[in-house]
Amino acid sequence: MRIKILFLLFGLILGIFTGSYLGSENIYVSYYNYSLPSDLFLNVSSNASAAYLMVPAVDQDGNGVVTFLSVQAVPGSGKRLVNIDKILFWIDTQNSIRTASFVAQNITGINISKYDLIYTITANASVLEGSSAGAAITIATIAALEKKEPRKDVMITGTINHDGTLGPVGSVMEKAKAAQLSGAKLFLVPLGQSKQVIYKSKKYCENIGFTQICTVEQIPHRIDVEKETGIQVKQVKNIKEALQYFFGEEE
Repeated sequence: MRIKILFLLFGLILGIFTGSYLGSENIYVSYYNYSLPSDLFLNVSSNASAAYLMVPAVDQDGNGVVTFLSVQAVPGSGKRLVNIDKILFWIDTQNSIRTASFVAQNITGINISKYDLIYTITANASVLEGSSAGAAITIATIAALEKKEPRKDVMITGTINHDGTLGPVGSVMEKAKAAQLSGAKLFLVPLGQSKQVIYKSKKYCENIGFTQICTVEQIPHRIDVEKETGIQVKQVKNIKEALQYFFGEEE
């Protein structure tokens, strides 16, 4: 029994230090903290191109927060290096990075097997990121590969599918508020998510004989995210539509 436990511990430690192997790719994962988002580009290689985006997310308490994402594209052999700070559900994030890099390759026509892509995600609080940053990761990857600078007043949320379409995400209202407070002018969301249904608690009481029975009911309300948060919200079907806002002229 003791030998079995030691073997399992050894396997766990080995897995942490060697990263994860997905398909034919190596994705190396490390964890560290940043004191300031400006640290994102302190170690950019002279032969690398880099892109930077702010990405809305939610923390463990359900509050909207902004995370910081950078992508470096360095001539190499197709590795994916992921530096993660305070991101929970990092396996989902890791899978999003894999999908995002291949979508970026399909859109740009650039062979990513000739580049090492270095992804850095930092946050000031523990973030439930999961896969909802997939669209933003794809945009940043394309920007790094094509040596373009995306607009900083545009933010996006949405999962990324293999064909470049965007999938739905949760907590759109909280993310929109975080984007607005951070100074963004435009918030891009997947199709059908510019309006949300929220539930408000309402106490209902009725008299049954000599007894009053009260229950708390959840009443649905449909709200417009743009009107509720004060930030312009646009729906996009896929990454190609989103690119028009990130690299186009300001409206």
